[in-house]
Amino acid sequence: MATTDFIQHRSELRDGYRRLAAAIPETLQGFEGLHRAAVADGALPRATKELMALAVGIAARCDGCITLHAHAALRAGATPEEAREAIGVAVLMGGGPASVYAIEALDAIDQFAAALA
Repeated sequence: MATTDFIQHRSELRDGYRRLAAAIPETLQGFEGLHRAAVADGALPRATKELMALAVGIAARCDGCITLHAHAALRAGATPEEAREAIGVAVLMGGGPASVYAIEALDAIDQFAAALA
C-alpha cells in the first residue's frame, strides 16, 4: 500500500469541492448547510461528531471522508488517542475491509496531528 500524503489529498479535495460548488451551486449550498448543522456543537460536541463521521468513513471505505474528517476531528479538539479509539470502533463495525481503511485513517491522524502541532 502506498502512503498517502493526506495534507495534499485534503487540498485536492477542497479544490474539487470548489469546482463542484461552481458547477452545481444550489446542491452544494444545501449539502454544506446540512454538514454545518450536523456537526455543530449540541448535546454532542463537534469533535465527537467528527470522530463519528471518521468512523463511518472508514466503515464505508471512503478515502475522502477519512481525509476530511480526520483533519476536522483534530481541528475540533479531538485528540489522536480519541481518534484511534474511533478507528477501533470502525473496524468493529466494518470488519476486515474497514481494517484496511483504518490503516489509512491512522496515517491521516498522524500526519494531521504533526501538521497541527
